Amino acid sequence: MESAELRELYQTVILDHYKKPRNFGRPEGADREAEGRNPLCGDHFKVYAKLDGDRVAAVGFEGSGCAISTASASLMTQLVAGRSREEAHAIFTRFHDLVTGSGDVDPASVGKLEVLAGVREFPARVKCATLAWHALEAALDRPGESVSTE
Repeated sequence: MESAELRELYQTVILDHYKKPRNFGRPEGADREAEGRNPLCGDHFKVYAKLDGDRVAAVGFEGSGCAISTASASLMTQLVAGRSREEAHAIFTRFHDLVTGSGDVDPASVGKLEVLAGVREFPARVKCATLAWHALEAALDRPGESVSTE
């Protein structure tokens, strides 16, 4: 597939998740939550999780943000639901390395999150793409904590 076609496909996926975010709202029985803010652009999310032992039984989010941050949060909820906390952390680490360019990550290793790989060309947008993920990390490890991209 040509680069322009791939970009168009990625934009379509991002806009779809922005306009119709998956798992938007607090899941029933959520026992973990954390808030994330990006003061530079105003993105603000609260991420919720319900743990069943060490497994993320349900995950959701509320708040508002740009297309990148909302799409990333939506995709995140789809990818971590049903996974162990360790698997969720590993997905975030690979995704973070991909969007920051700090590691040699195969884009395919992050599944659908590959659509956000292009944000590494725009450092200010990396914070948008990772905001909900930082909040999820806090919800899983330090419930109730607020995180900021600054």
